[in-house]
Amino acid sequence: MRLTPEADAEELRAVVAAFLDRQLPIGIRVRDLDRGWNADVWRRFAREVGAAALDLPEAMGGSGATFREVSVVAEELGRTLAPLPWLATSVFGLPALHGRPGFDATVEALICGERTAALAYLDPRGGPAAAAALDAGSWVLTGEKQHVIDGATADVLLVVAQTADGPGLFMVEQAAAGLNRAPLQVMDQTRPLARLTFDRVAARSVVTEPAETEALLDRILTRARVVLACEQLGGAEEAMWMAVRHACDRIQFGQPIATFQAIKHRCADMAVRVEAARSAALWAVASVADDHPDTPLAAAAASTVCAETYRWVSAETIQVHGGIGFTWEYAAHLHFRRAAAGAVLLDEPSGAHDRILDLLGI
Repeated sequence: MRLTPEADAEELRAVVAAFLDRQLPIGIRVRDLDRGWNADVWRRFAREVGAAALDLPEAMGGSGATFREVSVVAEELGRTLAPLPWLATSVFGLPALHGRPGFDATVEALICGERTAALAYLDPRGGPAAAAALDAGSWVLTGEKQHVIDGATADVLLVVAQTADGPGLFMVEQAAAGLNRAPLQVMDQTRPLARLTFDRVAARSVVTEPAETEALLDRILTRARVVLACEQLGGAEEAMWMAVRHACDRIQFGQPIATFQAIKHRCADMAVRVEAARSAALWAVASVADDHPDTPLAAAAASTVCAETYRWVSAETIQVHGGIGFTWEYAAHLHFRRAAAGAVLLDEPSGAHDRILDLLGI
């Protein structure tokens, strides 16, 4: 199992970093948080960088890369806090649709950045779960879905709903009658969430076999956990370097605060934790890329370690910055928001720990 990225992946990292720094500098990202993601930048990111479908085969319109290249893009997106629909469209949406008969046009539009997608798989606690039923030979959806990433803006909604036989996956167009999309108030404004309500909404079936649906969803979520872990690694490393740069530049008592032992120890502890998170992420990435039997365990471990590391490092970064760490002019608080929200985006922390114990047979 090879853990370190190859030269091609590092070249891609440089390309992605240059694109994001040029197209989405921090000033623009902070200013445009309430406006959502930039559609033109997303189209260019999908077409010029090929980031929307990196690991899809070239015969299907993808770049033919490996999951290692996907992880590099995730790291850079985490580093820059780029508000782009990459996670919802490329990590959740495309894997659910590509290769499915009858959806070629939708997949092509997703690959080139003309359309975006969102996967709705979480049912509300105590509310009516989404259900699908046949009506005169056509599928209709009723019920709700919660915490859907980019759910209020996605052109295509992929909904996991219960049929008479079990769970199935269905596609809903954004303008479908009976569909209500309500944006949620979120801590991380760079990653909007929505609540979806279905009132006899027309849908197309993607997968109706329950076992196949569960296997597909499990595969998508496993990969998503690794992608999110890589994103958190990139964010944690950038937050660490923000603290180091500020400590070197900030003069107090006639010298940089980086010379004070309390600050040096904080920064050193950040570096140790970031490197530990990198090890966990690299193991998970290699497991996915090589289709290793330990992939679920590696994904769960990376998800836990990277989420906890990002939260701790981003909080310490604010402490090193002092009062300005909370101001809009600095990205320190944006990293803290992303870290706190990301820690519960796919799993509750206790759920991730329980998954690790189950996989270890404990």
